[in-house]
Amino acid sequence: MHTKEEKLAAFGRLLDVMDDLREKCPWDAKQTNESLRPNTIEETYELCDALLKNDVPNIQKELGDVLLHVVFYAKIGSEKSQFDIADVCNKLCDKLIFRHPHVYGDAVAKTAGDVLKAWEQIKQKEKDGNKTVLSGVPDALPSLIKAYRVQDKARAVGFDWQQKEDVWEKVHEELAELETELRREDNVERQTEEFGDFLFSLVNAARLYHLNPDNALEATNQKFIRRFNYVESKAKEKGIMLRDMTLAEMDAYWNEAKAEEQKAQ
Repeated sequence: MHTKEEKLAAFGRLLDVMDDLREKCPWDAKQTNESLRPNTIEETYELCDALLKNDVPNIQKELGDVLLHVVFYAKIGSEKSQFDIADVCNKLCDKLIFRHPHVYGDAVAKTAGDVLKAWEQIKQKEKDGNKTVLSGVPDALPSLIKAYRVQDKARAVGFDWQQKEDVWEKVHEELAELETELRREDNVERQTEEFGDFLFSLVNAARLYHLNPDNALEATNQKFIRRFNYVESKAKEKGIMLRDMTLAEMDAYWNEAKAEEQKAQ
């Protein structure tokens, strides 16, 4: 691992490269906050994908791509005399110090749970009470992650189930309401609403059992893709199209893929 001096030198090198690119590369020179934003979202998802797969070489690469965007936005800010990378770093440090009085002050927090209990109250003080508890959840978050975040923030101020097992009654209630609406088959808006309520209750259950619903769903996505690809490969080996296979044949290959995965575990 590198020394602190080497890390500082590497960050300085990155800033120098950013200056060069902004001055000498036509593509980099024309970029704005607006034009970079879609790429930033894409890079963030690519980092999340590498993290989920625990792909260490790609984690390193994708972290670099995200860091490039941070430096890029700071460079644009400095050109407009709005802020620079030092402001970004200092504001972050100030926030971290303020939110960790058990590290930089006299507060006591012996466990991660102790820290979480005080977290929202500290953030509300930081905002001088001008914002609501849920206002810190970005509108642009994917819905599944947003559901988890708003539930977690509500939990931090005491709005939560007293016993995690109690959530299952709500899950079953929402499922029953959804099934009732689906049987009526005459109100898509109402069915959509009830389906959303059911999903929200499932996310709540995941949170209470300390499971990440987004990671869980993505793991299932990847599992489905692997098994479906196996079925498709078997169809190609037989020289037929998937659409020409019977459901029973596809199910048989699906179960083969499942069995192979279980052997490898």
